[in-house]
Amino acid sequence: MDRDQLRTLFEQVKSGALNVEGALDRMRHMPFEDLGFAKVDHHRELRHGMPEVILAKGKTPEQVTAIAERLVANSNNVLITRADRACAEMVQARLAGAEYLPLSGTIRFWRDRKIHGKGMIAVVCAGTSDIPVAEEAQVTAELMGNEVDTIHDIGVAGIHRLMHNRDRLCQARVIVVCAGMEGALPSVVGGMVSCPVIAVPTSVGYGASFNGLAALLGMLNSCASNVTVVNIDNGFGAGYVASLINRL
Repeated sequence: MDRDQLRTLFEQVKSGALNVEGALDRMRHMPFEDLGFAKVDHHRELRHGMPEVILAKGKTPEQVTAIAERLVANSNNVLITRADRACAEMVQARLAGAEYLPLSGTIRFWRDRKIHGKGMIAVVCAGTSDIPVAEEAQVTAELMGNEVDTIHDIGVAGIHRLMHNRDRLCQARVIVVCAGMEGALPSVVGGMVSCPVIAVPTSVGYGASFNGLAALLGMLNSCASNVTVVNIDNGFGAGYVASLINRL
C-alpha cells in the first residue's frame, strides 16, 4: 500500500463511503502478512516510496507466486527479479498482468505508470553481452516511476560509438553504466557528464576477468569523481538507487 492508496482509504472513511470496520479489514495484513515461509511486507512502499521487490532466486515457483499474489492484491506495481522461465510461467498462469522479460529474468506488474523522477535516467551498457544486466536496471527504474533512455553497445573498444551518443548522455540526470571486461566505460562516461554515474560491473569477460571481479576493482578505482559502484551484475540495485537520486 502506498501513500495514495492510504489517503484514498482515509478519504473513503471520512466521506462515509467506507465504514471503519471495512477500513480495518482492508488493513488487516499491515504492516506484514505471515505466509509461514515468508513474511510479506506491505508497508515498504509507504516507508520507502518504492514498490516491493521479490528475489526469485532460491525460491520455488510456488513460493514466488504466493508472495506475488499477496503483493499484487495490495499494490499497483510489483517487481520480481532473477526469475527463470518455469517461475514466470507459473506466475503468469495464476496472476493477470504479469510481464516476463526473459533476457533479464524480470517479471513486473506495472499498473501505475506515473512518473515520479525529476529528470531522465540513462541506462548504458558497454557490449551486447551486458544487456541482461542493463535491462534489469532499466525495468527497475521504469517500475519506480522514471523516464529511461537505454543506450546499448557503446563500449570503449569503439569509442566513436560512445561519442556519437554524448548529447543523449548529457541530458540525463543520472546514468547507470554496465560493463564487463576491464570495466573502463563508467570512468569515460563520468569524465563526460556532470551528473552521478552508477557503475555496474558485469560478469562478462574471459578468464582473468574473474567473473566480474576485474571490472569491479577497476570501477572502484575510477579516477572520475562522480562514479559510484554497486555489486557485480546488480542491475536492480543500480536502477533502484538511480530512482532515489532522480526523485531528489
